Amino acid sequence: MAELLLELFSEEIPAHMQADGAARLARLVGEELARARLSFESSTSYVTPRRLVLIVDGLPRRRPDIREEKRGPRVDAPDRAVEGFLRANGLTREDCVQRASGKAVFWFAVVERAGGPTSEALPDRLAAAVAALSWPKSMRWGTGQARWVRPLERGLCLFDGAPLPFALPGGAPVGGVTTGHRFLAPAPIPISSAADYRARLRAARVVLDPAERRRIVVEGGDALAAAEGLAVARDPRLVDEVAGLVEWPVPLMGRIDAEFMAVPAEVLTAAMRTHQRYFPVHRPDGALAPRFVVIANADTEDGGAQIVAGNERVLRARLSDAKFFWDQDRRRSLADRVADLATMVFQEGLGSLADKAARLETLAGEIAASVAGADAESARRAGRLAKADLTTEMVGEFPELQGRIGRHYALHDGETESVARAIAAHYAPRGPSDPCPDDPLSTAVALADKIDSLVGFFTIGARPTGSGDPYALRRAALGIVRLVLENGIRIGLRAAVRSAYRGYEAVVAGFGSPGSGHADADAVENELVGFIAERLRIHLRAQGVRHDLVSAVFALSAEDDLVRLRARAAALERFLADEDGANLLTAYRRASNIVAIEERKDGRIHDGPAEPALFSTEEETALHDRLLTSRERTAPLIAAERFDEAMGVLAALRRPVDAFFDSVTVNSADPSARANRLRLLSAIRTTMADLADFSRIEG
Repeated sequence: MAELLLELFSEEIPAHMQADGAARLARLVGEELARARLSFESSTSYVTPRRLVLIVDGLPRRRPDIREEKRGPRVDAPDRAVEGFLRANGLTREDCVQRASGKAVFWFAVVERAGGPTSEALPDRLAAAVAALSWPKSMRWGTGQARWVRPLERGLCLFDGAPLPFALPGGAPVGGVTTGHRFLAPAPIPISSAADYRARLRAARVVLDPAERRRIVVEGGDALAAAEGLAVARDPRLVDEVAGLVEWPVPLMGRIDAEFMAVPAEVLTAAMRTHQRYFPVHRPDGALAPRFVVIANADTEDGGAQIVAGNERVLRARLSDAKFFWDQDRRRSLADRVADLATMVFQEGLGSLADKAARLETLAGEIAASVAGADAESARRAGRLAKADLTTEMVGEFPELQGRIGRHYALHDGETESVARAIAAHYAPRGPSDPCPDDPLSTAVALADKIDSLVGFFTIGARPTGSGDPYALRRAALGIVRLVLENGIRIGLRAAVRSAYRGYEAVVAGFGSPGSGHADADAVENELVGFIAERLRIHLRAQGVRHDLVSAVFALSAEDDLVRLRARAAALERFLADEDGANLLTAYRRASNIVAIEERKDGRIHDGPAEPALFSTEEETALHDRLLTSRERTAPLIAAERFDEAMGVLAALRRPVDAFFDSVTVNSADPSARANRLRLLSAIRTTMADLADFSRIEG
């Protein structure tokens, strides 16, 4: 058995594209080997900033011989059919055999092809795999038309220890030579095997395995910080990115000038992480320390002293700007800046950010009434100021600080801690892994911000599509779901949507007027509540709740309280897990199907109360009485949100329903009795529909 070593060497591949690129290369080469009928034992891919690498072990040195039989026409078929079969396969009659198949005799062509050396099949297959490797963004270089993520410089390809040239995009050469680190070992390195490749690259200051580079970044930084009694801030995403920027990671410790430590930690952290790819360092009490860890791409004779000095100089300039913005911005209060929002467009057709602030002021105050512990006046204040920091120099330089830097400016202005905290948290949660605010005031303002945005975008028709969601509306809807459920907020979504819609009518000229092209309030309410319901289904499904149970309870026209809906779904799940509940569901479906069939046949609906005077059996009377009792008992239980008890009342319907079907013929010869029995069956649907739409339950 032999091994295949493939290296594609290029200019620096963006860090966020590296892992997927390596995985796709392995998949594409594996598919091409399968097309060539070449099996292998294992395939391992690696990636560094400048190279994609694939090692395939256990390839045969020769392809297996192929023997195929192709059935042709019957022996007694017309000559034209037989000749066509022979021409298509390049055969004569002497090359074929006759063989019985079933009750007839057919011509069979036997094709035998020698496998040949694997090395002869690989070049075309590898060229096809590399050509098919797509990237989120690619580029052309030179005068050619080839496209790749970055200009390809060369390739290394060895099969069974021997160079195996093949065509690369742009005509880049392929041979048996690689190079090491760009600066530390740029000389050509001849390679004889995969093991030789790994060893020589390591000696040439290249750590091939991304997992090892990540380990060096983390452990090296931790050791430097621990030596000073500090700790590096955990940031797996930054670790991945930095490991994708260097081939020879060398952690170093730098210092932050004391004059910058008065600037908020969020600003320092943003400058280090986002702009410089440095790792912040914390003291044992969690406060930011005047240190940072930088990952160099080389080791130097001076132990990295010049590299650290250069990075400290760059960070000093960046933090000098940040300190200037911090000092300048505080000369004006957030309240004074609200007027400046009038020059900033929120969204075409939805007014300015000043309009957004006015809507948030009103809506946050209204929503606060549904959030226990939230003061309405404070919610109005936070809603009004929430977007004001967008006018500051700091947010212009560090957009990721919006909201969070607003908190600091609010405190400087003398706003209360709760208002400042709400300003900081009103964008949260920004994603599925982002924590939700649990402070009542922050929760109310965050809900108001998301509901307002969703109502606006849905009104102008800017809804997500299957292929895109440019305004992150799905994320906003999921944020509403999480804010409500994680904080147990009892809010009616329909009323909140209506309030948000009125806010647009109050501040956006011509909003909702005839000919404006805006959807009306009813349409927005129905569509948006359904959209949020879909996010709820996805969220609960991730927590193990069946999506059809969510649909069954959300189908209730008046149900738009997400907390109550989740409780209904949980009670329904427990109910159906019980034998009585599962059997009652079966009976419900039987009753519903019978009524639906007969209603279609009769051309009318069989609803309304059944008449006891028309009952002729004990089973009809027993079912009727149980249905009446069930509705009387479940109504107060549902109102009190004691759903498990209400489901227990429904479970008692099982026996009278079973007895009815066992003993009563629905389609009686007497039309009055038949119609009365159909109304009785319809009452089963009506009674159970008080808790959920059981028709939506699957399985």
